[in-house]
Amino acid sequence: MKKYEHLEEMYESGSVPWDETDPPPEVIDLAAKLPAGRALDLGCGYGRACIYLARLGWQVDGVDFVTQAIDGAKLRADQAGVSERINFHQSPVTQLNFLNKPYDFALDVGCAHGLIKYEFKAYHQELLRLLKPGAVFLLFAHLNKETEGKNWINENDLLLIFSQGFHLEKVEYGQTQVKDQDPWRSAWFWFRKDL
Repeated sequence: MKKYEHLEEMYESGSVPWDETDPPPEVIDLAAKLPAGRALDLGCGYGRACIYLARLGWQVDGVDFVTQAIDGAKLRADQAGVSERINFHQSPVTQLNFLNKPYDFALDVGCAHGLIKYEFKAYHQELLRLLKPGAVFLLFAHLNKETEGKNWINENDLLLIFSQGFHLEKVEYGQTQVKDQDPWRSAWFWFRKDL
């Protein structure tokens, strides 16, 4: 529960390093290649990707468990004039029974890497249920190896879990640097739901 409290404190204090106007370039590039449809943003934060996609004609559901994130996302969507194209939901990303399939695209920019293994399996099951065959799932995550003490996603676990029902089309590795902290190994994963 500590990690959840930490995120809530970050939003309360206004110290949210990922609070940018536009989503990352990887999201922008992929959105330019996909026809507008239904999208799901897991761990949507203040809704930057939701708002961006809605401006392109997508119908979007954004999910985050932090009250301040959802409240801020609703306000920003109103200010952007796209609130009629977005539904924001306050919920853990592992419990999405209130959402109905099918979705054409799902996105997670830095949410799943905070889940522990049994939560990550539940998250995967929700994506299996909600995404239509052929849908794209774009995931950005911080990675760790078994020998490292950080609480991020183990890449082998990720690939094993998502080998059920999805195939990996592409991965790009890098590092994430946040202020004065040591950099983390990170990667973008482009998955596609099996037909």
